[in-house]
Amino acid sequence: MSQVETSIETILRHIDNNPTREGLQDTPKRYAKFITEFTSPPEFTPTTFQSEGYNEMIVQDNIAFYSLCEHHLLPFFGTGTIAYIPNDRIIGLSKLARTLEHFSRRLQNQERITEQVAEYLQDILKPKGVGVVLTARHLCMEMRGVSKPNVCTSTSTLRGIFKTNPRTRAEFLNLKSSRP
Repeated sequence: MSQVETSIETILRHIDNNPTREGLQDTPKRYAKFITEFTSPPEFTPTTFQSEGYNEMIVQDNIAFYSLCEHHLLPFFGTGTIAYIPNDRIIGLSKLARTLEHFSRRLQNQERITEQVAEYLQDILKPKGVGVVLTARHLCMEMRGVSKPNVCTSTSTLRGIFKTNPRTRAEFLNLKSSRP
């Protein structure tokens, strides 16, 4: 039995009056498998290409993500919008979603994920600007504490021209909210 399984078994003994019942027998093993898989996102190579002169905003919206609150070990989940204006390089479209997955699949807070996604794209692409907005529901807020269901928290990070040019910022926020 792994150390994680043993720890989960100990927790179950403390919170359940019948921790050996059939429904809980494999729970430590299942939880250990989940936490190991979830906090080990697959590595990916950020495939980039010459922009071939393309210098307009690229926006990807409604990217689902899941994470675990580092304060309560409860899930939070939502969607992200990622945008950038290329300089010389563009990134493969699937890599925007993979970037968000890579940084969200661990013990995290929403603000840090937002920053990490923007920083990563800024570092590998050197674009004219990057914008990231995440909107999420936090079960640590819905199930405990204030106990308010369906509350969404939004975080944003703007870099480069997204931060310095009000028209670019407005275009990004407008495109973010327009859905097909």
